[in-house]
Amino acid sequence: MFVIAALYHFAPVADPEAWCARLKALCEASELRGTLLIAGEGINGTVAGSEAAIATILAEIRRADGFATLSHKRATAQDMPFSRLKVRVKAEIVTMGQPGLDARRPGIHVAPQDWNALIAAPDVAVIDTRNGYETAIGTFEGAIDPQTESFRDFPDWWAANGHRFANKRIAMFCTGGIRCEKSTAYLRAQGVEEVYHLDGGILKYLEEVPEADSLWQGACFVFDERVSVGHGLVPGEHALCRACRRPVSKQDRAHDDYERGVQCPACVSEYSEADRARFRERQRQVDLAAAKGLRHIGN
Repeated sequence: MFVIAALYHFAPVADPEAWCARLKALCEASELRGTLLIAGEGINGTVAGSEAAIATILAEIRRADGFATLSHKRATAQDMPFSRLKVRVKAEIVTMGQPGLDARRPGIHVAPQDWNALIAAPDVAVIDTRNGYETAIGTFEGAIDPQTESFRDFPDWWAANGHRFANKRIAMFCTGGIRCEKSTAYLRAQGVEEVYHLDGGILKYLEEVPEADSLWQGACFVFDERVSVGHGLVPGEHALCRACRRPVSKQDRAHDDYERGVQCPACVSEYSEADRARFRERQRQVDLAAAKGLRHIGN
């Protein structure tokens, strides 16, 4: 069994390059896989490995100045959910494209147990800050979907639509909480007086709120080989289209336009025949590796 730790924390990092090198070396020594992104504003990522390896990397991060209160969301998987390790320095740990925004001034955190009452209030507008391919497989009942293709699109969406929410309290949610730290901080900077966000994101809600009491509908997309999870963080039915990286349901996989590793109904018109030929060869290599009991991790 593998332990999966999803984490993020906003705090100043004086030397991202040096910290990146130390954490990468420790991850390699501990045989962790996954992704850690480091920037001057903090750290973000998801890693998987043994219980001891996860404990080691979390302890190391928490030793850094400003990171003692780092929290994480824990899940488990029978198979390793990541193919490789990536530890990188980025300009932002979640890219919104708003220089100078202080994500340490977010909206009011709302515990999963209190979320239902908040979003049921008639004066509350509930906004899903995730991208379209994520919201397509699940969201909260009554949530507004900005239909963005990238988190960078959110400020423009708000500029065009913010007037719709005059005299409303705003409740926002995302997968693990990090996008809401920035989006609620952004709304506060734009003068929104009452803005809330789901503490720990959808993942914490699905972990802690019983399914019988839940207002969540569908599955939650996750950025690893589980693809989607449901209540109790149980892996869902979705597979990943290796061409466009969108989640693919059982119904999608039965569609005439679906070809494993090559295309799905959503992206059938997005690639050329040359692209599909490359994808077929990649899938052939994946299948050959699997037949030998190996794992193909791509280029």
